[in-house]
Amino acid sequence: MSIIYFDCFSGISGDMIIGALLDAGLPFRELEEELAKLNLANFQIKSEKVIKKGITATKFSVVTDEQQPHRHIGDIHKIIQESSLEEPIQGTVMKIFNRLAEAEGKIHGVSPEKIHFHEVGAVDAIVDIVGAVVSLHKMNITKITASPLNVGGGWTHCMHGLIPVPAPATLELLKGIPIYNGGVNRELVTPTGAAIISALCQDFTDLPAMIPGQIGYGAGTAELRIPNALRVIVGEEKHRHEHGHQHHKHTHN
Repeated sequence: MSIIYFDCFSGISGDMIIGALLDAGLPFRELEEELAKLNLANFQIKSEKVIKKGITATKFSVVTDEQQPHRHIGDIHKIIQESSLEEPIQGTVMKIFNRLAEAEGKIHGVSPEKIHFHEVGAVDAIVDIVGAVVSLHKMNITKITASPLNVGGGWTHCMHGLIPVPAPATLELLKGIPIYNGGVNRELVTPTGAAIISALCQDFTDLPAMIPGQIGYGAGTAELRIPNALRVIVGEEKHRHEHGHQHHKHTHN
């Protein structure tokens, strides 16, 4: 059984998720082919190796050619439904976007349908969310787990002005999930990252018993006193009692 563990010691965002999965071995070409199914113009994706505090990581980024329009959840539904993405992927992507719209709507006091996706609805967020879902699908991951989330602290800018970290919409998305401030005055978990991990992750825990196979580091944009990267560990799940059983068999051979 393939399990993935998101080690969020420096937070999580959509682009960090994709960067980490590319770093762990997902072919860039496969990601490109899946994103082409969106039929969205005016964007390109790129992947490059960077160094974060001595650790080589993959930085994934979306390059948009022009100013993107504000979009409502209905516009995003239409883009996803008109794509040639597989139906289960479409459903998961919409589940994530619906969570975002509900969280933003609650914070701003309006219905989810009226939310303008000014910060999370531009093409780069659509690409980040679709890219994260298709990447996990391509890697045949059957179980998704993560560490507690280092959300950071301090203040961050949005179009309304300065807001506290974690941003209100991010915090709304993280209800029921273990979070902490690791002492970095920076926004480490983005609303997009919070929406993806909260929708997909089955358990937030310490490192589970597993046999690591592929390991990847996805770079964030910040330069901090800690490596601004997301680590993913892909491998086979092992239950602790299996170790004792296997050792017992071995001693009798």
